[in-house]
Amino acid sequence: MFPKILSVIRKIPRGKVATYGGVARAAGFAGAARQVVWALRSPGARGAAWHRVLGAGGRIRLPGPSGFEQRLRLQAEGVAFRGERVDMKAHEWKFGKNSKPKRSTQTARRRKLSNRVIKKTLSN
Repeated sequence: MFPKILSVIRKIPRGKVATYGGVARAAGFAGAARQVVWALRSPGARGAAWHRVLGAGGRIRLPGPSGFEQRLRLQAEGVAFRGERVDMKAHEWKFGKNSKPKRSTQTARRRKLSNRVIKKTLSN
């Protein structure tokens, strides 16, 4: 679970953000926002852009200096804030547009292609 979540987080480009829930859904674990937090705390998370993952509505959920550091990192990447929240309309990363098709879709395409090849072979 954690490696899949971390691979989704690594796809978020500079200047874009995602919510914990959005990352969980993109990784295939809808409703597992808390597991996204645990994945970010795991040893495998080194190098992951932890600062690009926010709470619902674009809120920074980290307390104290960590939250302040997250805000500074995001501002350094050009992310705009509206008060205490990130402007999600301008900076939210949409996973669906840039992600690969799901395995089931790829499998279905392979089956169709295989069936066509088999039909052609049999008809000859």
